[in-house]
Amino acid sequence: MSDSSITIYTSLARFPAISREILPLLARLGIRRAVDLLFYFPRSYEQPAPLQSASQFTENARVSFVATVQEIDERVTQSGKHMLGAQVAEQGGAAVRLLWFNQPFRRNELRPGQRLLATGILKSTGLNWEVVQPQVQLLSGEEAMSDRRPLPIYSLTDGLKQPTMRSIMRQVIPQLRDQVDEVLPETLRHRMGVTDIATALRDIHFPASNQCAERASRRFKLQELLVLQLAISWQRQEREGRARAPRCEPTGKIHSRILNRLKYQLTADQMRAIEDIGRDMSREIPMNRLLQGDVGSGKTLVAQYAMLLCVAHGCQATLMAPTEVLARQHAKGLTESLASSRVRVSILTGSMPAAERRQVLSQVALGEVDLLVGTHALLSSDLSFQRLGLAIVDEQHKFGVMQRAKLRVDASQPHYLVLSATPIPRTIAMTAFGDLDVSTIRTKPPGRAPVHTYVTSRENLKGWWRFVEEQITAGRQAYVIAPRVVESADNNEIASAEGVFAQLTTELLPHRRIGLLHGRLTGPEKEKVLEQFVAADLDVLVATTVVEVGIDVPNATVMTILDANRLGLSQLHQLRGRASRGSHTGYVCAVATSGSEASDSARLEAFAKCDDGFELAEMDLKLRGPGDLLGTSQSGLPPLRIANLIEDAELVALAQQIAREILSHDAQLQSPDLEKLKQQTIRRYGQSMQLSDVG
Repeated sequence: MSDSSITIYTSLARFPAISREILPLLARLGIRRAVDLLFYFPRSYEQPAPLQSASQFTENARVSFVATVQEIDERVTQSGKHMLGAQVAEQGGAAVRLLWFNQPFRRNELRPGQRLLATGILKSTGLNWEVVQPQVQLLSGEEAMSDRRPLPIYSLTDGLKQPTMRSIMRQVIPQLRDQVDEVLPETLRHRMGVTDIATALRDIHFPASNQCAERASRRFKLQELLVLQLAISWQRQEREGRARAPRCEPTGKIHSRILNRLKYQLTADQMRAIEDIGRDMSREIPMNRLLQGDVGSGKTLVAQYAMLLCVAHGCQATLMAPTEVLARQHAKGLTESLASSRVRVSILTGSMPAAERRQVLSQVALGEVDLLVGTHALLSSDLSFQRLGLAIVDEQHKFGVMQRAKLRVDASQPHYLVLSATPIPRTIAMTAFGDLDVSTIRTKPPGRAPVHTYVTSRENLKGWWRFVEEQITAGRQAYVIAPRVVESADNNEIASAEGVFAQLTTELLPHRRIGLLHGRLTGPEKEKVLEQFVAADLDVLVATTVVEVGIDVPNATVMTILDANRLGLSQLHQLRGRASRGSHTGYVCAVATSGSEASDSARLEAFAKCDDGFELAEMDLKLRGPGDLLGTSQSGLPPLRIANLIEDAELVALAQQIAREILSHDAQLQSPDLEKLKQQTIRRYGQSMQLSDVG
């Protein structure tokens, strides 16, 4: 096989340096071709140990030192382990014993008089120094040490060792790195302040220094983020360039009429959000806005303003919720609020009887429904609006990017508003929601009572249950949250809703009216339980985290969250929001699993002390990462390979700025210099972002 027959797309099976035993191990890591290997980046680097002499040695320090082999001994222990020892004298004359287990091959490398560089952790035996399993570099004659570079550390799998991985990289990268296409033209590399692709590939795998590794890493992070931001900006540009939405201007008369219809006095933040929405909906370019706010900040009221503005201009509006429970609650709230108006409200869910569903579909198509609330059923191909002007999605992160796009495309380009009660840090909003403008509600409406949060363990719950009993006697209602529906055979230590329901009804609160709510109930069953709880026909509602968003029962002011350490800070805060809907003081008890980690306890204490959803979201992002915050499986986008949305916020902003600059000068990326960058963007995000090669 000549060198010219090897390309970056060659199977690793054709490389003589990679044994057949190693191939399946690499395949486990998703590495099957040379290109996979080239872009399998180190997760960190092992730094060279400081070079020291014996006078500087200290116990348990990791150091390097130059020494000469004096004598070698070799034996097999009673347990069958091979043991190789080498007595060496470092340059100052101090004796050091090097010791290896199960590495007989080293016997062929070492001989008396051999100079070497040894690296390892020093242990004192009282008589001399000892290093177990040291790394050694053989030195010939008076040869000085080769330059001591950071060593790459790769994520591995069982059976694959770092030295093997490094050896493979050393043999593959030099012969193939020059074949990798450079997608960033020189002018763009200069604008971004990054090196060329071949240099970056060399320096990220085998950097001469930490600075070289950082420069190479920055190149790949910026390229990855630029491709993502190009996809987002390109999609937005395409949508705004071709789409037309109905103009819904909030004239003075319409604005006043809607405000009079809303039953609460709006806060300054709510008014600013309404101004943003009114300005967007006055244009033919479809609004594409994210409205985020803490639990109980009044986002639904702002959404209602937007819907009524749409209806005032003769258009229909729709609101999509993540669960049927929440959809029915939205529909009920809107129906009651608009009872004295001519606005017609309806609902569409997956559990509706066929005849009722056909009737709703017909009414919507004929324009006999002004506001349609629903679940994923709103994405159905048989739903047709007469004139849809506004689509609202509640709890945006519960839906994938492609689902959002489908609603928008299939619904004739309405204005688009997203609601999120999970405050989204800026770097996340610029990526997962980068095609959305953002309005934020920070202040809560006046009149909301405080919520007191406590942390305890299961062993200390007796006093808490007495307190719950006292609150129910005083006329309040209570939630009890469990992470699972039923007990698991493999781990029955985790609380289940059905198990807790049985315990409360038979032991803890047997004389109280207790309901059970979870995702396995049918729509009508859930609705019945909720109606009973809202009507105060139930004292206690045992539920899974299905109550996390939107359920509004002002009289339910006590909440017990079992195995709270299994939930993220943002989710805990969402749950706590259910106990702070009215004028009565709320009480929340976060119960840690028995024997939980100390880090879990610290996190729950932070939750108890902080009532700011934005602060908790930032904390959650640092602790759990963006995938957990937003739901990796729901994001609809391929995962980032090297960039980190938390640590690389500055690069995210730079990539967004450069992407917009590029598209402002070349809207279709038609320049020959940008062709490879354009194709990479389409290959990576074409399906998830609905991009096509339109150049």
